[in-house]
Amino acid sequence: MADRVTPEVRSRIMSRIRSKDTKPEMLVRSAAHALGYRYRLHRKDLPGKPDLTFPSRRAIVFVNGCFWHRHECDSGRRTPKTNAEFWRTKFERNVERDGRNVAELKAMGWRVMTVWECDLEDPEALDRRLIEFLG
Repeated sequence: MADRVTPEVRSRIMSRIRSKDTKPEMLVRSAAHALGYRYRLHRKDLPGKPDLTFPSRRAIVFVNGCFWHRHECDSGRRTPKTNAEFWRTKFERNVERDGRNVAELKAMGWRVMTVWECDLEDPEALDRRLIEFLG
């Protein structure tokens, strides 16, 4: 139980988690730019405020953290043991919102790709996915 933190410390930790300009997002932005693709960031006029929008290609890339958006990898399957009901509800809402946003974007004629945080472990594979999706 030595790894437990006080509610105050946990609150401070959680308040520092960002939704924009995260390290995973910056890596995807850098990769796309290096491949010659230009994009717009966090368009508020689109559902979900997509991380990267490629208007001329009608393409959108979301960069999702595995833990927060419940990817099927080890990180995405991990659930905090304390306040479990809160976390279950939060994760369910995140996944529902993600699905709703993607469906709305597709209905508007956009193509949507999700890059998961764990995908960044293989930069060459990420480049291939971006080229295939955007090319």
